[in-house]
Amino acid sequence: MTSSAHLSTTSTRWDARLWAVLLTVSVVIGLDALDVSMVGVALPSIQADLGLSTSALQWVVSGYVLGYGGLLLLGGRTADLLGRRRVFLIAVAVFAVASLLGGLVDDGALLIASRLIKGIAAAFTAPAALSIVTTTFAEGPARNKALGIFAVFGASGYSAGLVFSGLLTEVGWRWTFLLPVPVAIAVLIVAIRVLPNEGRPERTGAGYDLPGAITGAAATLLLVYTVVDAPEIGWANPRTLIQFAVAAGLITAFIMIEKRTKHPLVRLGILRSAPLARANLGAATFFGAYIGFQFVVMLYLQSVLGWSALETALGFLPAALIVAFGSPRMERLIDRVGTSRTIAAGVIAHVVGYLLFLGVDQDSSYAAGVLPSMILLGVGFTLAFSSLNIQATAGVPDDEQGLAGGLLNTSLQVGGAIGLAIVSAVLTANGGAETSAGSLLAGFTPALTVVTIIAVLGLLIALSGLRTRGRAEEPVAEPEPEPELALAE
Repeated sequence: MTSSAHLSTTSTRWDARLWAVLLTVSVVIGLDALDVSMVGVALPSIQADLGLSTSALQWVVSGYVLGYGGLLLLGGRTADLLGRRRVFLIAVAVFAVASLLGGLVDDGALLIASRLIKGIAAAFTAPAALSIVTTTFAEGPARNKALGIFAVFGASGYSAGLVFSGLLTEVGWRWTFLLPVPVAIAVLIVAIRVLPNEGRPERTGAGYDLPGAITGAAATLLLVYTVVDAPEIGWANPRTLIQFAVAAGLITAFIMIEKRTKHPLVRLGILRSAPLARANLGAATFFGAYIGFQFVVMLYLQSVLGWSALETALGFLPAALIVAFGSPRMERLIDRVGTSRTIAAGVIAHVVGYLLFLGVDQDSSYAAGVLPSMILLGVGFTLAFSSLNIQATAGVPDDEQGLAGGLLNTSLQVGGAIGLAIVSAVLTANGGAETSAGSLLAGFTPALTVVTIIAVLGLLIALSGLRTRGRAEEPVAEPEPEPELALAE
């Protein structure tokens, strides 16, 4: 196996080297999340400075989402096949260079290209980082504790990005792109020293599933692109329908290739694990509802209540603080009651939070109208996010941990993109595109109803896991017994 096994531990008391490995990869996940959220507040300044149209401006955000969500699956499997450390280091270096270029360019097309490259780099760092954690810390209390800390950095990075964006935009929008550069360089230097050398990959490029990689990446990229583009051109637009049809054809071709190839990019048997499938579906609905809700709340705070960008970012701070303080302490609760119950409890907290927010109006105060939902969002994330990571990787062999991480992160990103697209379309169709507070509020109710419905679907998925109470969860289906037909033995 890889030399990461030399660091593997079942203990929850870790030495300095183990802490260094965990914190190094966790900082990168926080950096990825921070970059997703930090650019949003800077968009008006970017538009004014570079003279971008509204349709071009959305691709400053969507370009990152496209690269990230579209190539996560490929990134996860590449980490398994070519080495987690190698893929992680290269991707972090590319991320740093792309961040620097994004802060220096004076052309909108180059800025969007730098965002796409950053998203692609993140698609390789995120699953590699998760698989480094899950192969370094043995399944059980040690891994649960590590994933709790790992989740803190992801959730806190996203919230910190909102705050930093408000502060940095006051100085200049370019700083929102340049801030990640020194952090990424520092992480790269530390990672070279502390991440264990995995040695020679067990499989060479001759066994790499190139047709599967091409069709899988093309299918995911086209699906994410279509979902992001549809609200602008119309869901019934012929171009949208054709793109969805082509994406479905590519997915079908990908499945057929994976069934027949000797060394599949995605061993389809892994999807027969009920906990893994439930975790991925749950993650998609959980994050899809949240991203849609966040979009509505930001419009409400800025356009209805008249808050500044910084005040809006600080409005989300209570949820971030709950996640930061609560997630590292989750492993004991998860060990005692199991992931299915904590996920269900977390989703219930979100559903209640969304329902409470349906009652806000133009005269609602933050303390009475917004804060209760923010507290419930923080509680829900604390309960569910670490548990989803644990459930999605439990029982998966070490040489498929990158694949499991890629699947989970793909579910999060695609779920978030679809959720945001649907909520945005509903909001616009019901008057949310108008500038008056009354028109915006009229669009909020149907948009928030859709958010709640998505969350309730996630709750039904989570509750289905409670049926396993009293018996062991299904293990991940093992590969076929013939060595030459199996990707992971």
